[in-house]
Amino acid sequence: MRPPSPRRTGVYDARMPAPRLMLLDSASLYFRAFFGVPDDRPHPGATPVNAVRGFLDFISTLVRDHHPTHLVACWDNDWRPQFRVDAIPSYKTHRVAAGSAVVEEEVPDALAVQVPIIEDVLSALGICRLGADGFEADDAIGTLVQRHRGRMPIDIVTGDRDLFQLVDDAAAVRVLYTARGGVRSPDLVDQAYLADRYGVASGEQYADMAVLRGDTSDGLPGVVGIGEKTAARLITAYGTLAAVRAAVDGGDPALKGAQRRNLEAASAYLDVGPLVVRVALDAPVPDVDPGLPTHIADLRLMSRLATEHGLAGPINRLVDALGIG
Repeated sequence: MRPPSPRRTGVYDARMPAPRLMLLDSASLYFRAFFGVPDDRPHPGATPVNAVRGFLDFISTLVRDHHPTHLVACWDNDWRPQFRVDAIPSYKTHRVAAGSAVVEEEVPDALAVQVPIIEDVLSALGICRLGADGFEADDAIGTLVQRHRGRMPIDIVTGDRDLFQLVDDAAAVRVLYTARGGVRSPDLVDQAYLADRYGVASGEQYADMAVLRGDTSDGLPGVVGIGEKTAARLITAYGTLAAVRAAVDGGDPALKGAQRRNLEAASAYLDVGPLVVRVALDAPVPDVDPGLPTHIADLRLMSRLATEHGLAGPINRLVDALGIG
């Protein structure tokens, strides 16, 4: 492994890039790496590291292409928080591992063994990794957006549409959506994208639309008969979910027939849906400096991981991208 470069000084340099915070939906990225990067272990008994290699190369690409000055790998300390299950018991039930003595997420064994290695590499390099007990990575992201909004532009990297609710042009918060083009060609999701793709004007309206629409992949039923387009039309017409519900309760004649009956029947769901769909903005995420590392935090650990798992290539590429090698 390369020796570490001298630590950067704190002296202001006019050539330094403008501050920009990048928040990684880590599980979204390492799942994508696991299924997208070939598992080319030297022998069947070796520990797989395809997700590790892909995850590290994803970060290298993102740092080189988007030039963040601050970076956080956001973590699922709890993939299925109790407060969401209490609100909607069907939340993520289809992802629960069969036969588990505790409620655990179903994760392929070949990926599960790689997650601790990813944690160790991030620690060795000094990349900030944050989560909060009892909360998902989405909640850590929402909290960090709330904490840093207005201080610098924020890029959220994810393959999950749920985080579109945080898009805010005025605060320079956007999503780099990796579901289609990956990290090399992500969709840049701003309010114009939301208007064009979903017919809603803001991240707030996207969240309200998502409650009405529901999401079978997360076990959220939505309102019967109201799909994405109808949900967007309702939110656009009334402005907010609360206003849609007030119109139902007030007997607005524009809401009639099956649509009115379905909205009325979904009242109990609509009471709790926002508690599940909306990300937390006040999760107890540690308040630390999320600046890019200025030096390798643990050279010995980094070298051991590189040697034991054949990770010298992706580690060196990330070290170079960060400018700490």
